[in-house]
Amino acid sequence: MLRRLYDWTLSLAARKTAEIWLAVIAFIESSVFLVPADVLFLPMGLARPERAYRFALIATAASVAGGVAGWYLGWYAFDAVARPILEFYHKLDAFERLRAEWGDSVLLLLITSGLAHLPPIKVVTILSGAVHVNLWLFVVSAIVARGARFYALAWALRRWGEPIRHFIENRLGLIAGVVAGVIIALYVAVKLLG
Repeated sequence: MLRRLYDWTLSLAARKTAEIWLAVIAFIESSVFLVPADVLFLPMGLARPERAYRFALIATAASVAGGVAGWYLGWYAFDAVARPILEFYHKLDAFERLRAEWGDSVLLLLITSGLAHLPPIKVVTILSGAVHVNLWLFVVSAIVARGARFYALAWALRRWGEPIRHFIENRLGLIAGVVAGVIIALYVAVKLLG
């Protein structure tokens, strides 16, 4: 099922309505969808590198708006809507673990999730609402994290083109995981020393 979903998302990049689909997927990825917007963003940026920054703007804006929707789900409708979504994706245990361990530091998770999908963005946006993170602080953090991710990808696609696609597809998760690990390690070190 996941492979079919991935292939379908990739096929959207060839359509005239690709920008609309990018916005839709970036929006719903931040609260309920399994496949990241990168799956559509990358082929679109490779096909039209001169529009890569435009695609980054669309993906960032839609992702932040979707994050706000996830935040509202967590704040106002956790039991009725968010819990079933998390259960459907088998993320409820991860959510509860994050709430217990990181409730006070959810903004750090938003940054790492926005940059590296660690933990998944939908889990963190819902968690942010559930633990009542200030909405404006949440929005600013989401803009910084998601914008950094999409604009960095746009820059890489414009700079290196096709060779970067293979690098991104094969190693981005690892690199992003290392960056997220460093950020978390720094946070833990500061917390322990403070």
